[in-house]
This record gives sequence, structure tokens and C-alpha cells, in this order.
Amino acid sequence: MTSTLSNLLYHVVFSTNGRLSLIHEDVEQKLHAYIGGIVRAYGGVALEIGGTDNHVHLLLKLKPSLPLAHILRFVKAGSSKWMNESQTIKDRFGWQRGYGAFTVSESQADRVRNYIRSQKFHHMKQSFEDELAILLIKHHVSYDPKYVLD
Repeated sequence: MTSTLSNLLYHVVFSTNGRLSLIHEDVEQKLHAYIGGIVRAYGGVALEIGGTDNHVHLLLKLKPSLPLAHILRFVKAGSSKWMNESQTIKDRFGWQRGYGAFTVSESQADRVRNYIRSQKFHHMKQSFEDELAILLIKHHVSYDPKYVLD
């Protein structure tokens, strides 16, 4: 094969530092658009971005030449800086250190998109902490509950 062919989809979730409710409705869409712009600047596509006041979910399509860890470092650093410099928020904005990341097959992409779109409704019934634990279990990721959330 003379070229690299791929379809790498990732469902990524991470929260604000301390799970503080810092993503207010008036800034949410702007933040999501800003994150999408960062992903695009590095050659990826943000297929869906959603969340609540204390966390985000991303469905990303990335090139194999850019490791997921690198793009998330750029996303988190860039969006934190943007929130702190351009938005009027009471507390200093920051993301938690880690993240959850799960590969997604193309056949499940629409299902994940719908899941991300329904975050506000979903979290009327379930906390972020419970949601993350369920995602980790569902994807067979072993973890120590003491160290999952910082």
C-alpha cells in the first residue's frame, strides 16, 4: 500500500478541574466551537462536542500521524487559556489532568453522537462520576476509583 488509510474515531471525556460548574450556558457553544477549531488546526475533525457545566464529551476523527495524547494536550491547554482570557468567569478555569478515551467503530458513530448530544438530559439522572465509571467498565478499562478523578 502506497499510502496510509485510516478512520480513527475516538470518544473522549474529561471534566473541569475539581468538577466545578464553570461551563455556563452563555459560553458553552463558543467553547465547543473553540475546541473544534483546535482539533481542525491539527488536521482532525470534531464530529460532535457536548457536555454539561462541568465536563465535555468529544467524538473526534484524527489522523494517525497525531497521537491522541498530543491533540488533547493542545485542546485542553488552548481552551483553558481562551476561557481564562476571554470569558468572565468567577473562578480560574482549568481541565482535570486526565481523560477517558475510547475507540469507536464507524458502525457506532451515530450512536455515540446521539449520546453526546443528550448529555444534559442524561445528567438529570446520573452524575458525571457514575457516568465515567460505567464507560470505563463498558470498555473494559481497569481503574482504581481513588485515582480516576482528580
